[in-house]
Order: sequence, then structure tokens, then C-alpha cells
Amino acid sequence: MPLNYIKGDATKPIGAGNRIITHCCNDRGFWNAGFVKALSSRWSEPERAYRRWAAGNGRLPFALGNVQFVKVATGLCVANIVGQAGIANRNQTTPPIRYDAIRKGLATVRDLALTYNASIHMPRMGARLAGGQWELIAEIIESELCNYGLQVTVYDLS
Repeated sequence: MPLNYIKGDATKPIGAGNRIITHCCNDRGFWNAGFVKALSSRWSEPERAYRRWAAGNGRLPFALGNVQFVKVATGLCVANIVGQAGIANRNQTTPPIRYDAIRKGLATVRDLALTYNASIHMPRMGARLAGGQWELIAEIIESELCNYGLQVTVYDLS
């Protein structure tokens, strides 16, 4: 299935059935800019769970490539993918995005989506504050999700 691009808000995923909102987080425990602000405006639990995980209170290690799933409503969860090393700053020449971590995280999302017959919804994760190239991220999404028959919708704000 091809990536589906629409104008809209990824915190309000379209369609019925089980849905997973997927986004990229950093490995330093900072939750203060970009898409996470929209998530926190809608639900408090993804941020609280991420901060607990970053403090060492999680089933999985808080590390690049790992994913934390947070249920926010019946049939709807948020996938916090640790896909960036630190946060961008002016003195940094290499963007914080880690494509291998995104790939690993999306493989985990794929397993949950296939198990629960869920669609996947996201902003252009990793392409703004994390400094990633959307063309590369889109290829990873297609390889890890679309090629397995999963429906993926990418939201661009109007």
C-alpha cells in the first residue's frame, strides 16, 4: 500500500478501527517542542509515560530504536519511538535523526499493527526538529510498514 498524505492533524487520526499514532522522540528525555506539544495538548498520558520511561521506569530500556506504546483511548495508542540522539543545536553538524533507530522502531510498530489490525498515523516524523530527510524516512516507512500491507497516513497541517 502506498503512503497516504492528507491535510490534517495527526492527533485526530481518520478512520475507524484500531489506530496507532507514531512519532519520533529523542533519547535525552526532552519533551518540549514539535509534535509532542500537540500530543500533550490532546492527552497527558503520552508525555507522562515518556518521562517515566526516560527516568528508567519502563519495561524496555530507554534507548534508540525502542518504542513505548501508550493507550490514549479505546482502539487508539501513541507509539513513542526513540529515533533521535539528543536534540539539534547550533553547534551540531550532524542532525540528531538516527535512521536505523527509526527503522527498528517502525518494525516494532509493524508487529503491533499486524497483531491488532491497526492503521498507522503520523506527522512527517523525524523530518523537522530531528533534521531527517523526509525522502529517506518515507522509504523506511514504505519498507517497514506499507510493504506489509499496512495503511499509513501522513498528516500535514493546513
